[in-house]
Amino acid sequence: MIWLVRIPFLDRAGELRRLSRFLSGDHGNLGVIYGRRRCGKSTLMHQVRGQDDVYFLADQRAARLQIQTLAVEAGRVVPELAAASYASWDALLGTLDARVGRRLNLAIDEFPYLVGVSPELPSLIQRYLDQPGSKKLRFLLCGSSQRMMQGLVLDRTAPLYGRAQEILKIEPLRPGWISTALGVQGDAAIAAYAVWGGVPRYWELAREHASLEQAVRDLVLDRHGVLHDEPAGLLLDDLRTAGQAYSLLSLVGAGCNRLSEIAARLGKPAGSLTRPLSNLIDLGYIRKDVPFGESDRSSKRTLYRVSDPFLSFFFRFLQPSRSLLELGLVAPVQARIKEELPAHVAGVWENLARQSVPFLRLGGIEWGPAARWWGAGAHGGLELDVVAESLDRRRVLIGEAKWSERRPDVRRWGAQLRARAAGAPFVRDREVVYALWLRQGATPGSGPEAVVTPDAVLGALR
Repeated sequence: MIWLVRIPFLDRAGELRRLSRFLSGDHGNLGVIYGRRRCGKSTLMHQVRGQDDVYFLADQRAARLQIQTLAVEAGRVVPELAAASYASWDALLGTLDARVGRRLNLAIDEFPYLVGVSPELPSLIQRYLDQPGSKKLRFLLCGSSQRMMQGLVLDRTAPLYGRAQEILKIEPLRPGWISTALGVQGDAAIAAYAVWGGVPRYWELAREHASLEQAVRDLVLDRHGVLHDEPAGLLLDDLRTAGQAYSLLSLVGAGCNRLSEIAARLGKPAGSLTRPLSNLIDLGYIRKDVPFGESDRSSKRTLYRVSDPFLSFFFRFLQPSRSLLELGLVAPVQARIKEELPAHVAGVWENLARQSVPFLRLGGIEWGPAARWWGAGAHGGLELDVVAESLDRRRVLIGEAKWSERRPDVRRWGAQLRARAAGAPFVRDREVVYALWLRQGATPGSGPEAVVTPDAVLGALR
């Protein structure tokens, strides 16, 4: 039997500081943690809770069974609490508050499951929090259903709205941490991130395999693999119905990037898709791309992309091949992945190049966020991978990201970039700094452009 070797607890310094302060302070009785599954919310709770705190993992059993289970857990720190039977959450919480002789941290994991079987629970907690006088119970509520957690806490009509002293959304880890988690560097780390993204549980699972190819085969392609149906689970966590969202991700992942094209493929009016696409953007699964200098609210040249690397990989390679994989025919799917993976990694590399810009001080200059740009140039259509403006707005950065097996030809690539960029409308009367993001390093002095390698990008993005 292979036992899962857990990766080290990475990053989350800010979250740890805020939660530790909340759980040890004298003020505040409600904290909330939410975010997509497998990003380490439960691990974070275990990092900050003390031995005398009560931790309860909710499930989908009947309310009476879960009430008694929580009574048993709380009985570790409140003697004889579990000896009685409790008819309701109100009875249990009231008894717990009466018997505990100090401030007690009550951490409830997967809180949406409890609300599913006990919809009155948020109102009971609200009533407890709003009652006058000192309160002994401090609640830390955690859940993977972003939709439900937001609805319980951030919706103005929700019982717990405005009552939380800490609300933390746990995002995937920043890309640079994958080197520490998987023990890979350089282009191997970029390739791994292009498949697994920043989800620490995926890293933990992949770490048990000898190669990226083997991990993909066993975890994703095999119909019994842990991640074979992962997107469906993610969407069911976050949406009332997952069918439309799954269809949208399938189309965008397959290369339908314009709203008109997506609508035509679905046979629906474009206006009817605005809200479901916005929901997927809010959940972090899809992003809008607009040309540098344009607003995503007003631009008419918006492109939709799958923003999460794992979902992008899944909908590009696995979803179109579901019939083959259900028959156990993994080999032809693996062959296609081997052939097309460099193109997928190149797209992720280009996005990482843009993300790294504000942290690199290229040319000794501080830069704002970077974006792609496409439009009419001096000699026709023009596309630029990386464009950013200096914080003083006096300079512009123009760059290109290349993911090539060939030895870098910095001088030629730099000259081509300068020639193309000369036709861009935003370079007039401004100093331009040029940069190349390359899979492999270059000989020092081989060109006037800044050269950025995978290790530099990963170092900046952690």
